[in-house]
Amino acid sequence: MAAAAPESDVIARALDCLAIEDWLAAHALVQELDSPLAYWVHALVHKIEGDAHNSRYWYQKAGATAMGSSARPIKAQIAEIRQLLCTAERS
Repeated sequence: MAAAAPESDVIARALDCLAIEDWLAAHALVQELDSPLAYWVHALVHKIEGDAHNSRYWYQKAGATAMGSSARPIKAQIAEIRQLLCTAERS
């Protein structure tokens, strides 16, 4: 049985899906993850989908950094999450 991919790898794959506007694939990847960055990606999924209410829920669950970025363009938020992933991997 293969080991599960690290959460950071799954989040990175979900961001790749969002970058090409495949929010369904991104949603499938992050919906079972349990971390602030995964919640932030989940918020982006619902923002792209047009579900503002659900998106706000996930931004709130993700915390202050995500909430502060929620009005920024999708691509800017994707870049910010990628930067946070890289920072986390180095620490």
